[in-house]
Amino acid sequence: MNDTIAFNRLADHLRDLGEPTRYQGRALRTRGLCHDGDSPSTVAISRIQGGVGVFCHKCQGNADFLAAIGWTEADLFDEPLPERQRDRPADDMWIPCKERGHKRVAQYLYRGENGAVVHGVTRCDHKCFAQWRPEPTAKSGRRWSLNDQQGNRLVRVVPYRLPEILKAKTNDRVVWICEGEKDAHALVDHGLVATCNAGGAGKWTAEHAQFLEGMDVTIVADRDEPGRRHAEHVVETLIGLARSIYVVQAKAGKDAADHFAAGYKDHQFHQVGAPVPYPGDPEAQ
Repeated sequence: MNDTIAFNRLADHLRDLGEPTRYQGRALRTRGLCHDGDSPSTVAISRIQGGVGVFCHKCQGNADFLAAIGWTEADLFDEPLPERQRDRPADDMWIPCKERGHKRVAQYLYRGENGAVVHGVTRCDHKCFAQWRPEPTAKSGRRWSLNDQQGNRLVRVVPYRLPEILKAKTNDRVVWICEGEKDAHALVDHGLVATCNAGGAGKWTAEHAQFLEGMDVTIVADRDEPGRRHAEHVVETLIGLARSIYVVQAKAGKDAADHFAAGYKDHQFHQVGAPVPYPGDPEAQ
C-alpha cells in the first residue's frame, strides 16, 4: 500500500481481502467484519481532512473493525505510515486542566486485543483525570471525550491492559482487579497481572467482566466505603463467569500502592471475602 491517501489505501485493502464495497450516501460502505455482519452497508468509510473516517453503526465506533482488518488508528492518516509516529496521542502533553497550572504526570493507554489504542486516561499533579479517544482529524490526534454530543459512547469498553489479561488467560494466571491505574501498576511492578476500569470506583461494568471468563480473579478493595461498594459490584459481575473470586485489602494504608509502599508482599494482603466458586466446580455442587 504505497498510496499516500488513506481512503484509497483502505479501499484497496478491502478489495484485497475480498470484501465487497459500494458507495451510498457519500460514503464507501462495507459489511461489519467486526461482528460477522451480513449487512453490506454497516460500516461507513469517508474521506476527511488529513485521512479517512471509519464508523461501524453497530459497534458505534471503529476499533473493532480496524482490528478485524489488521489496521490501527495510525493507518487512518494520509501521511505515509513509516513517517507517522504510531502512538501519536502518547506524546501530547496538553491536558484540559493545564489552564489552571496543572501538569500531566501520567498517561494510561487502554488497548484492544491487538494492541491498538482504544482510549486513554491522563492524570495531573492535582489528581485530575481526563479521558480521551484517538481522533485522526484533531491536531493532537485525540478528542477529550468518549461520547458524542448526545451522550452516546464512541469507543469500546475495555479493561486496562487487556492484551496482558488475554495472555494471562492463555497461561492460566490469576488476574488482580484494583480501583485505578496507579494501583494496577503497583501490582504489575510486583510480578502480578493487574487491571482496572477507567473512571475509578463505580465504573466497572459487565462489559469489562466478560474478558475474565473462566479465570481466577483477586479483587483489591480500597479501604473506604466507595471501595467496598466497588469491590462488591465487581464480584457481582464476575459470579458465574470467573472460575474463582477472592477479595482482599491492603495490610497498611488504603490501597495496593500503599500496601507495597509499606513493604508488604502480595501474599500478605488481608483476605476479606471468601472465594466464590465457579459454577462448574465439583465442590460447588
